[in-house]
Amino acid sequence: MALVLLDAGKPLDIFDVVEVKGGVARVRTAFLFELGEELTVQLDGKSLEARVRAHVGTGPDKITELELIAGS
Repeated sequence: MALVLLDAGKPLDIFDVVEVKGGVARVRTAFLFELGEELTVQLDGKSLEARVRAHVGTGPDKITELELIAGS
């Protein structure tokens, strides 16, 4: 499953996808996004909006949860 951040329309491969289930993507990333921050992502070629809903764990085990919203 490919999930990338779209920055000014350009794909940035910054996510290591752990799971996508029930409209939520659980990913590992070196970036610390703010809770509630809205991102444009591409999941398997489809553009979506995503909202950062949580950070779970610490250090290298930290998982970021992204709520996936119908795309643009």
